[in-house]
Amino acid sequence: MFPIRDHNPSGRTPYVTYGLILANVGIFLAYWLPYDAALAPRVFFDWGVIPLRLLQTGDWFTAFTSMFLHGGWMHLIGNMLFLWIYGDNMEDVLGPVRFLLFYLASGLAAVALQVGADPGSIVPMVGASGAIAGVMGGYLLLFPKARIDIFFFFIVFFRIIPVRAWIVLGIWLALQIFGGFSVPTDRGGVAYFAHLGGFAGGLLMTVPVWLARGGTAFWNVTQGTPPHPAAGYGPSRIPKVPRR
Repeated sequence: MFPIRDHNPSGRTPYVTYGLILANVGIFLAYWLPYDAALAPRVFFDWGVIPLRLLQTGDWFTAFTSMFLHGGWMHLIGNMLFLWIYGDNMEDVLGPVRFLLFYLASGLAAVALQVGADPGSIVPMVGASGAIAGVMGGYLLLFPKARIDIFFFFIVFFRIIPVRAWIVLGIWLALQIFGGFSVPTDRGGVAYFAHLGGFAGGLLMTVPVWLARGGTAFWNVTQGTPPHPAAGYGPSRIPKVPRR
């Protein structure tokens, strides 16, 4: 199961969110489409975060460049989907400039925790997921009761189910914690601690914003949802596929 949309789109055009999506897609296509099997690994090693190298040589610029690299189509599509769902409402609250700084700072928090968890790693870390996790952390604090549509499938059963944001993001966070403490960091794959670092960083940076709007009083006014009219999504049109 995975989220596909929220029920309260932004009240204004989220230009920074769209710009980040376009930048990620454009950079990915620039090194993925030439069909050079050696190009992508070279890009990852040159521009991705390699914890040991970063600590030894101070290649701190990779903490930023790694946020715009992705290891494959599904990696890119999944991250951009999450950014599209959660980014617009956070940009609406923070404004475009503060949202961009918030996004980049969340990415740095993700790098910091991943490097701290495995400082001797020589595996390149790439992807926007740490920065996007920060957006998700902020979204959870501001809009815990927002309705997120989940596409659920099990063998031949398909359904779109509306679920509260605190449930969706809570399950996601639990999976990251479980993965971070059960999968050895030296195996590569998913950078769970980067996700946790970004999420924690984004949540903490959102606390002053939440308090400035009244804290729990803000939840009482907005009912824990983005302060915009809900989109008029109808019931799921995805049919059940009977067993043949």
